[in-house]
Amino acid sequence: MNALEIAQRYFDAWNRRDADAIMATFAPDGTYSDPTAGSGLTGAAIGAYARGLWQAFPDLAFEVVSAGEAGAEQVAAQWLMKGTNKGPFGGLPPTGRSVSLPGADFIRVEGGTIKSVTGYFDSRVVPDQLGLQIVVQPKEIGPFAFGTSVSVRNGKTNRPGAFSITELRVRSDREVADVQELSRQTATEMLGMKGFLGWVGMTIGNRMMTVTAWENPDDPAQLMGGGAHVAAMKKYYGPDLGAGGMVGVWTPVRLRTTVRCETCGKMMHPEDANGHCRCGAALPAEPPYW
Repeated sequence: MNALEIAQRYFDAWNRRDADAIMATFAPDGTYSDPTAGSGLTGAAIGAYARGLWQAFPDLAFEVVSAGEAGAEQVAAQWLMKGTNKGPFGGLPPTGRSVSLPGADFIRVEGGTIKSVTGYFDSRVVPDQLGLQIVVQPKEIGPFAFGTSVSVRNGKTNRPGAFSITELRVRSDREVADVQELSRQTATEMLGMKGFLGWVGMTIGNRMMTVTAWENPDDPAQLMGGGAHVAAMKKYYGPDLGAGGMVGVWTPVRLRTTVRCETCGKMMHPEDANGHCRCGAALPAEPPYW
C-alpha cells in the first residue's frame, strides 16, 4: 500500500467516524498536530480528539479536494471539513449551525503506517461560522488579570436576598472546558428553581467564578438536591477537578436600582418615586438587579 492509499484510508476512517480505525493508521509513536489540538497527540489521545469533534459535530465529514505525493512517503492533502454543531463545543451549548472549514494535512508515512499528520487551517473560521465571539487579550498585565464571562437570568426584577459565590482554581485547559460545561448545565437547571434570579460565570486566568442571585438565603440549598451541581461536586472532591476553591452565601447590606428619566434625563431610584420622575414623566421599567 503506497502513501496515497494510506492517507485515503486515514480520511475514510474519519468519515466513518471510527476512532479505532483512525488510530490504527498511525505507527505506535505516530503523532497528530493541528492549531486546536496542539502538537504531538499520540495513541488514545488522537482517538479522544476525534470523538470530541464528533460529539460537537455528529455528522462531521471530510471532502478531500486534492491529494498528491509531496516527496518520498509524504502526502499533501487539501480538504473541506463540514458538519453541524449539535453538541457542546468549547464548553458552550450547541448552536445548530453548520460549518465549512477548508484546510490541509501533510502526512508522513513510514513502514506502511502514518508517522505524522500535521494539519493547517484558520482556527477562527469555525467559531465565526457558529456566531461565537473571539476575544483576543492578554492573560495578565501587572496586577490586572483578564478573562471572559457569561450570564443567564429569568427577567425577574425581585430584590435579591442572597448571592451564592463560588471560586474554583483549575489546572489545565481541559479542566476549564469541563467546568464550563458543568456550569452551563447547572445554570440551565437553576432557571427552574424557586427564588433564582440570575447567574454570572467568569473565567479569569486559572480562576473560575460564579455569582448567583437568589430571593432568599435558603434558596441555594436546592443545588444540593442532585443534578449537574452535585455531579460537579463529586468530581471536585474526587481526584479529577481543580486545585482548590471557595464557596459561600452572602446577603446584601444595601442594594438599590436606578433608572434615567427619558424626558428630563435625571437619574432616579424607582422605589422612591412611585414610578414617576420629579418632572411628572413615567420612569422606564425597573431593570433586573442581577
